[in-house]
Amino acid sequence: MTDLATTLRAQLGLAAPVPVAFARGEVVAGDGYDRERIEYRGLEGDVIPAFLFTPTGRDPIGGVVVFHQHNGEFHFGKSEVAGLVGDAFQAFGPALARRGLVVLAPDAISFEDRRAAVRGVEPDFYDWLQHYNAMSYRLIDGDTLMRKVLDDAQRAMSVLLSVTGVEAHRVGIAGHSYGGYTALYHAALDARCRFACLSGSVCSFDTRRREGTGFTLFESVPGLARLLDTHQVLAAIGPRPTLVVSGTQDKYSRDADAVVAKVGGDSITELRVDRGHALDQERFEAIVEWIVERVSAP
Repeated sequence: MTDLATTLRAQLGLAAPVPVAFARGEVVAGDGYDRERIEYRGLEGDVIPAFLFTPTGRDPIGGVVVFHQHNGEFHFGKSEVAGLVGDAFQAFGPALARRGLVVLAPDAISFEDRRAAVRGVEPDFYDWLQHYNAMSYRLIDGDTLMRKVLDDAQRAMSVLLSVTGVEAHRVGIAGHSYGGYTALYHAALDARCRFACLSGSVCSFDTRRREGTGFTLFESVPGLARLLDTHQVLAAIGPRPTLVVSGTQDKYSRDADAVVAKVGGDSITELRVDRGHALDQERFEAIVEWIVERVSAP
């Protein structure tokens, strides 16, 4: 039987990962880490800006790509993961770098410095339209935003692997909300992701439909629901370690516990709290600790 990764790659026309060259930019010293701006090219020749965080005064123990959230704030991307703007409980770059990890935080397409009309961290009235266009322009060409998003994700992993200097089995991905959905599909398709942290992003298609919960625009793939459901994508990550973080009051992870139960096995660690979507200190710290434990394991 053809596995889900092979089937979905074929459905999307998603090519295998490729080596990716990158250009180094400004380095800013932080408390226990350096933050460096780097750039590399995407599938369409577009520039993908990212922040690279490296621990200072020690050899890295592992690496992780962190995909940023959506939150209706298209002017925030890598800078929120850097702790420069937005929610302090999204600042995984500094927190993980201080613990010895190399962290790569790229801008998703149509966010922050990858917006069509403006750059930086100030909002623009038409930000939402650029995100919508990133989907619709591809659909009318018979392409999908998912192919672009996952190709971008693969390239981020290629860059991380080429720059970290750490063993390949100590490298993984993480994300919350939109970033968590990106990580979910990416980990299912890319075996180089040796672990995955999925926060606020595990929910069945039926539950999202029933409760009127929006799908990410990159999931707008004709026939996707006939091909798979969330538990099958999650199962495709196993037996690689996976952390699923969810809230009982979070519509984007409403039935995460039921989805995890469908998958079964012992590769999934579940943290479920009686709260909403936005991360808090408990979940933020738990995610950091889990990732550090993964890269520190023999």
